Amino acid sequence: MSNTERRVGTVSRGIRCPIIRQGDDLGEIVTNSVLEAAEYEGFSIRDRDVIAVTESIVARSQGNYCSVDDIAADVRAKLGGETVGVIFPILSRNRFAICLRGIAMGAKKIVLMLSYPSDEVGNELVSLDKIDAAGVNPYSDVLTLEKYRELFGVNRHEFTGVDYVEYYGDLIRSCGAEAEIIFANQPAAILPYADHILNCDIHTRKRTKRILLAAGAKVVCSLDEIMTAPVNGSGCNELYGLLGSNKSTEDKIKLFPRDARDLVLDIQKKVLDRTGKHVEVMVYGDGAFKDPQGKIWELADPVVSPFFTDGLIGTPNELKLKYLADNDYKDLSGDALREAISESIRQKDADLKGSMASQGTTPRQLTDLIGSLCDLTSGSGDKGTPVVLVQGYFDNYTND
Repeated sequence: MSNTERRVGTVSRGIRCPIIRQGDDLGEIVTNSVLEAAEYEGFSIRDRDVIAVTESIVARSQGNYCSVDDIAADVRAKLGGETVGVIFPILSRNRFAICLRGIAMGAKKIVLMLSYPSDEVGNELVSLDKIDAAGVNPYSDVLTLEKYRELFGVNRHEFTGVDYVEYYGDLIRSCGAEAEIIFANQPAAILPYADHILNCDIHTRKRTKRILLAAGAKVVCSLDEIMTAPVNGSGCNELYGLLGSNKSTEDKIKLFPRDARDLVLDIQKKVLDRTGKHVEVMVYGDGAFKDPQGKIWELADPVVSPFFTDGLIGTPNELKLKYLADNDYKDLSGDALREAISESIRQKDADLKGSMASQGTTPRQLTDLIGSLCDLTSGSGDKGTPVVLVQGYFDNYTND
């Protein structure tokens, strides 16, 4: 390895930014923050660096908010305002509880159907060990609240300490609606209780809706069909509705950002104009990864990245260096091994899908991979780094 060769591959940097408010010129703020960080910290912007902007500051700059009253009005208009079956919500104070407030305010009765033993993203309602001990088949068995309590008692979330069954029931009643709670995993299990259904699952929502309509439900809306247009001057999201929303205040929700294609192109152009470098830009939300302790799959947003520049389309096309070293070049070492592997990389096919030499690499979308890296870098608390600069992601072993 010569003295001119780089010793570092991918670098991910959290970029501190001012607090973003509605109406701020986010493209200018992001560009300035990245370039000022580069100057202050002594690094250079390179071609194919990735500037990633968290969805929350995009939505905040857009002023994309709605209130629980707005949700109630939309639910009442779309689901009739009487008995509504609310099925498969995630267990989250930040993500769903405030949505449930608005939903309950828009109905006389809520029949809440919770999936078990966990919700869609892995929040555990009851342990599998307890399920096994009770002889319950979660795939087919429908449990009333009384049966659930008889079998499993009170189960508090490992991280929050909240009994979500009690919490959601009390929340519904506090909004003036009657509450009935059942537990099931088959969508059609709600139909003996209600025929106007709001299915609140995220990644399985299209299948759930299809099954319910085929089984005879009169009206079925998914969360992505609530708040798709302004209500009394509110924000909205035409594509995702309430999906990807977060609690802002006790009666206000920040929605997933609306069209930000112009924003990512604006940042890309500003950086090119000021540095001569062609960077890629993306908006990101939750990363797609699973917590090994709590078994929670973090992706509660409908997608990792809703908006990105064209250079981030596609999947990685990489060789597995360990495979080459242990198989094709197992008799080589030192400089000879390094050169042989480098030559394999230089000569690799444009599409390695199915190749043994690429096994064990990650065939996920670039935006999912980079967005997950950015989510881990920026965190969700008080780091104050809602922008992440990723450098060297598209480099390989041969790049100097």
